[in-house]
Amino acid sequence: MHRRFVVVGSAVGLHARPAALIAEATANFGSPVYLSLSERGEVDAGSALMIMTLSARQGDIVVVSSEDQAAMDLIAELVEKDLDT
Repeated sequence: MHRRFVVVGSAVGLHARPAALIAEATANFGSPVYLSLSERGEVDAGSALMIMTLSARQGDIVVVSSEDQAAMDLIAELVEKDLDT
């Protein structure tokens, strides 16, 4: 499994809009991608609701993991961006 540590870039964290964009991108790949915070469990990045349960805020470090390197890289890049602009 590939893993990458990234910092949440969205100004208000991974709330509804960023979570929906990340879930949509994950669904387009068709490979499972997971997000986790050290103090919380791993969640399916294909579910906006599950992403929001992380309560990840700007500056939090999130672990992005997947068997598919390309899917992991894309989702990691989205987590790092400010998706509210």
